[in-house]
Amino acid sequence: MKNKERIIWLGVTVALAAAFIFTAASPMRASSSNSGNEKYIDNISVLFDFVLNNYVDEVSPQQLYEGAAQGIFEALNDPYSVYLTPDDMEDFSDTTTGSFGGVGMFISKQGGERPEYSPDMTFRERYFDYVEVIAPIEGTPAYKAGISAGDFIISIDGESAEGFSSDEAADVLRGVPGTEVDLTIIRHGGISKTYTLTRAVIEVPTAKYAMLDDETAYLKIIRWTPYTEESVIEAADFFRKNRYKSLIIDVRGNPGGLLSSVVDTTDLILDKGTIVSTKDRYMNTLEDFKADRKIIIPKTIPIILLTDKGSASASEILAGALKDTGRAYLIGDTTFGKGSVQQIRGFGDSGFKLTTSRYYTPDDYNIDKIGIEPHLLMTDDELSDEELESLAELVENNDIPLFVNDNPVENDEKTDAFVAELKAEGITLEERLIRKLIREEYNRSLNDPPIYDLEYDTVLKYALELFQSEGFDAAFKAVK
Repeated sequence: MKNKERIIWLGVTVALAAAFIFTAASPMRASSSNSGNEKYIDNISVLFDFVLNNYVDEVSPQQLYEGAAQGIFEALNDPYSVYLTPDDMEDFSDTTTGSFGGVGMFISKQGGERPEYSPDMTFRERYFDYVEVIAPIEGTPAYKAGISAGDFIISIDGESAEGFSSDEAADVLRGVPGTEVDLTIIRHGGISKTYTLTRAVIEVPTAKYAMLDDETAYLKIIRWTPYTEESVIEAADFFRKNRYKSLIIDVRGNPGGLLSSVVDTTDLILDKGTIVSTKDRYMNTLEDFKADRKIIIPKTIPIILLTDKGSASASEILAGALKDTGRAYLIGDTTFGKGSVQQIRGFGDSGFKLTTSRYYTPDDYNIDKIGIEPHLLMTDDELSDEELESLAELVENNDIPLFVNDNPVENDEKTDAFVAELKAEGITLEERLIRKLIREEYNRSLNDPPIYDLEYDTVLKYALELFQSEGFDAAFKAVK
C-alpha cells in the first residue's frame, strides 16, 4: 500500500527532545466563515485592534497574532494539536530527514483533564503537568547519560518545567551541537537526578536486525521513518539467506513516526485485509489502508511481537494489525495508547499541527488512551520501598557509572567484586538487578552497543525460549 502523496504524523510529540525531522504538509488558505461564527471572528478582530493600539507598552502585531493562535490550540486541551511558529516550522524541515542538534530522546505530554489529587494517585498522575521521556535514542547524549523511559523532566537549566508542553521542552533542549544543558528528572520511586548533557548532532536509526540462533530472526524497529520499509526489506533478505524459521519483531520504546511508513511496512507482512483505517469526528471512514502487495515474510514464518508502554502510535498500528489478524503473538506490556492522527499544515510562514482523525485497527478498535494489550503480559517486578531507597542511593552516588569509567572493559571478576562490595555496604537490590544496571551502563558507553542482550532482557529471552519449546504451536494457534 503505497501512500506517499501526503505525510501524516503519528508520533507521540510534535517536536521531540531530539526533534525528529518532519517536512510538512500542504499550505492552507483562509476560508470564508460560517455566519454563526462571524461574531466570534469580529470580536477577535476588535480585541486585536484595541490591545494593539491601547496597551501601555508598544506591542507588535505578530506577538498578538501568535498569542491568539496559540490560545486557539490550547483551548482544545490536546497535547498533539499545536500552533507552530515560523521557527517551529523550520525545525520540522530540519528534522524529518534524520539528523539534528539535540540531546536525543523522544518526549510526550499526557493529555486530557488533570486528575484530582488523591493519596492513591499513580506516579504518572502525580507528574501530570510535566513532560515524560518516552525513550532515549540509542547512542545519544541522553542515552549515554542514563536517562530512561518513564522519567519526567522537572527542570531545564534550573527553570521549572512544570506546565511545559512537549514542544516547549523540545525547543529548550535543542540547540547548537557542543553546547550544554542541565536537565533534572524524576523517576518512579521519587529518584531525582540532574544531568549535564552536551548537545550533539542526532541521527535517528530506523531498524537493526540479527539472528538470535540458527532459526530465529530478530528485527528491532526503532523508528517509523521514510527509510523503515527499506530497512525491513534488507532485514528480510538477510533472514532468508540465513534460512530463518521464526521471527521476533521488537517495537519496545518505538514512539511512532510516519503513517505511510508503518502502512507500507505492515503490507510486507500481511497479504490481505485492512491494515488500519482512519475516521473523523462523525465516524466517517476517511481512509482504509489495505494490504495489497506481495509479502516478503512468508505466512509459514511465525511471528512474536514485543511491546511495552513506550510502543506508541505507528507502532500500535503494527501491533493492532498483527494482533487482530492473528498474524503475531504479542508479548510484553500494554502499549502507550495514542490512537489519533495529526496533519501539519503550512499557514503563511507559520503553521499548525492538528488532530484530524483517529485510527482504528482491523477489528474496528480505537486504542486512544487505552493501548493494546499483549497476549502475554510481562513487566518488570515492582521494587519495594527499601529497594527503591537503595536504587536512589546508587543513582545519587553515581556508583555504577564511576565503576564503568574506572573499568572500561567489562570483566566478570571485577564485576563480581563490585557487586559484593555494594551488597556489603547495604544495597538491598537483588544481585541480578545490580548486574543488569552495570551491563546497561557498559552498553551506554559503547559507540555501537549490542543489538540484543539475552542474558538480561527477560522478555526477549522468553520469546526465544517459547519458539524453542513445544508449547509455542498451541499458543500461536490460539491467537488465530
